[in-house]
Amino acid sequence: MRKWKRVEGADGPRFRSALASHEAALLRSLVESMLAMLEERESAAPSDELEEITGMKTGNSQPPADATLKRLLPDFYRPQNDHPAGSGTAESLNSALRSLHEPEIIEAKRQAAQRVLETVPVGGGKFELTEDDAHAWAAAVNDVRLALGTMLDVQPGGPEQLPPDHPMAGHLDVYQWLTVLQEYLVLGLMDKR
Repeated sequence: MRKWKRVEGADGPRFRSALASHEAALLRSLVESMLAMLEERESAAPSDELEEITGMKTGNSQPPADATLKRLLPDFYRPQNDHPAGSGTAESLNSALRSLHEPEIIEAKRQAAQRVLETVPVGGGKFELTEDDAHAWAAAVNDVRLALGTMLDVQPGGPEQLPPDHPMAGHLDVYQWLTVLQEYLVLGLMDKR
């Protein structure tokens, strides 16, 4: 993967880079896997009879049981200390907020992931993104990193590497590659000439 190059044009900045064929295939596979997880979560939402009347889609009121999905769709509110009314208040608040906003969050994640799938060069090679596409890439790559980091149990301090014979060693390399890809893209987005 090359660093991102920001090019200013009459219609706004463009972001250029290149991916090797295996990198493009890997990124596509990771994004598709994340989309499948989100779609499974969305399809598990209870049906809502009022949706047809109000047009307001509701989602699951309970947090995902899967740690990876829980990282992608975290609780909205975490009490900083014990609430006088008990933990039920925070759970009730999270349940209501999740039911109202989870469909929108999943849709935003889906749209960002779709932009990656539409713009990643099939078979690798050079490519160019608009500023909106670059923001979608940053969001989708971040989501994939969060999911993979949760599966690897990456904590703030490491691990930097795993023994070569560890079954997840290759996955950690992918996590670190995604980190670099995202970092260079964010630096390009922040470059205000």
